[in-house]
Amino acid sequence: MRLIAIDGPGGSGKSTVSKALALRLGLERLDTGAMYRAVALLALRRGVDVHDGPALGRLARSMVLEVNASILLDGEDVSSTIRTGDVDAAVSLVSRHPEVREELVKRQRQWADRHGGGIVEGRDIGSVVFPDATLKIYLTASASVRAMRRAREFDARGEVDPDVVSTTRESIERRDEIDSTRHDSPLLIADGAVVIDSTSRTVAEVVDEIAAML
Repeated sequence: MRLIAIDGPGGSGKSTVSKALALRLGLERLDTGAMYRAVALLALRRGVDVHDGPALGRLARSMVLEVNASILLDGEDVSSTIRTGDVDAAVSLVSRHPEVREELVKRQRQWADRHGGGIVEGRDIGSVVFPDATLKIYLTASASVRAMRRAREFDARGEVDPDVVSTTRESIERRDEIDSTRHDSPLLIADGAVVIDSTSRTVAEVVDEIAAML
């Protein structure tokens, strides 16, 4: 099974790079972050406490989720909804619970089995979900650049308010802290992973470097 694991913090370019790489290599792609965001969205909608691991685990096990070009949650296209500020603020709290991670890791492995491999992006793919991946990449970038990228995602017009960038930077640094220090499956550089800093590089340059490793 040919599987490429791409990990890294928010705004590092994982989604953009993995999409381009999947197109280049003709492989399927799974955005595991979207899966955690779907659980967070469902919790917010149903009033489930983001600190209640068992309840969130039941929520994760019960949801019908399809992650492809679009994100379908219980039949609804939530591709845009899971990228809102409310979900962004809740997802780290939701994803730290072992009950949630256990269910979603199981689904991620099932996805890879069904597709015979592919490109999987997230925060614990090379370290926990697929420790024997064909290739492990840890994609990173400076906090300021990541904040700018994420702020642009929030504004459909592509216009960025400096105050929004500042707030976004604080948010991603807070999430970095939560993700890196959580007890279960923390964000880290997996053994054998190649670290790529995308701060001042184009998507094409990063994709070329990864493709050359295969």
